[in-house]
Amino acid sequence: MRRRAAKVRKIFPDAKYGEVIVSRLVNRLMDDGKKSVVEKAIYIAFGELENKLKKHPVAIFKEALDNITPKVEVRSRRIGGATYQIPVEVSARRGSALALKWLKISIENIKGKELANKIVLVVLESLENKGWAVKKREEVFKMAEANKAFAHYRW
Repeated sequence: MRRRAAKVRKIFPDAKYGEVIVSRLVNRLMDDGKKSVVEKAIYIAFGELENKLKKHPVAIFKEALDNITPKVEVRSRRIGGATYQIPVEVSARRGSALALKWLKISIENIKGKELANKIVLVVLESLENKGWAVKKREEVFKMAEANKAFAHYRW
């Protein structure tokens, strides 16, 4: 049996851009509570992105995140002794959480280089609909498509 849903914590916007999504990225990438290190790297990366593409860096980041965010995913459900993968639409909050998670993994997959450079690489890849994170989204979508027959088991 499940208990009540977890309370949604209030996340404060970041210092430089005043955006909640940027502070969520900072929190996601942070290791051992070293927030200032990650913040500095993200601001350097955003500066580089702004110089390269001549657009506001948060707009660039949001566009890249949109390319990674999944629309549907599969959830396991047991029905009469069998487990089915049921395609379910992803809520906006869950979608952005998954996108940030995949962004982090794709940043970690790059060996060598500084964190700022990795962030720039991954964001640029995501903008062009390339890279590991976009591949992951496509994979999830294909799984949902393949299991469309079980959609009527949705709850």
